[in-house]
Amino acid sequence: MSKIYYKSVEEIELIRESSLLVAKTLGEIAKVIRPGIQTIELNNLAETFIRDNGGVPAFLNYSGFPYSLCISLNDQVVHGFPGTYELKDGDIVSVDCGVILNKYFGDSAYTFAIGEVKPETLQLMKVTQECLDLGIQKAVVGMRTGDIGYAVQEHAEKNGFGVVKELVGHGVGIKLHEKPEVPNYGKRGSGIKLEEGMVIAIEPMINAGRAGVKFWKDGWTVSSIDGKPSAHYEHTIAVKKGKADILSTFSYVEEVLKQKQ
Repeated sequence: MSKIYYKSVEEIELIRESSLLVAKTLGEIAKVIRPGIQTIELNNLAETFIRDNGGVPAFLNYSGFPYSLCISLNDQVVHGFPGTYELKDGDIVSVDCGVILNKYFGDSAYTFAIGEVKPETLQLMKVTQECLDLGIQKAVVGMRTGDIGYAVQEHAEKNGFGVVKELVGHGVGIKLHEKPEVPNYGKRGSGIKLEEGMVIAIEPMINAGRAGVKFWKDGWTVSSIDGKPSAHYEHTIAVKKGKADILSTFSYVEEVLKQKQ
């Protein structure tokens, strides 16, 4: 899809429904994620929950990706494979989920802390989530993709972290990945102008150390070049006048995590 697909009000509501199913799926993950669980168990739980709620896992078989979730551990940035690895105290885990519901796509990701995580890694997670919030604030009519990227980059680098440049956010809704690309770096006032009807996934990928990444031989997994942790948060957003409309939510995850404290 080379051109931007502008969504109607009705289509945005359908994308909201699929995005909320993603959010609820991440909430189900939050209930069971703990030291000792295998990451494939999270994948299987997500697939069952999505299908039980009338959806289809958007990632499964997407360009050959063999799982329903991307589960990226510690220094893995994105696109990690679920498997027999058992989560352990001190790990951080990016869980990225996509759903097709009523032919429309939703996409969201959340980074979980497992047990006792180092303070500097918790700070990375906090700043990455703040980067997402700052990027969303710029996702309004009349701004440009460079304004989103600048907001993310400025906050991450001010805190001493590296912004991944090889991977970007994207349009979403009719397909999993659409135009425009939404980089997490850029110059204010540059890039594509944001207009009503655009639906985009904003997803800061922030490294504790250097910004560089390496691509694994599995063709999917991406990790930080220096082996330091990486955090990743993502929301699906409808561009509006004055204030972005966040179609996904972390409220299900946050509610569960609050209860587990």
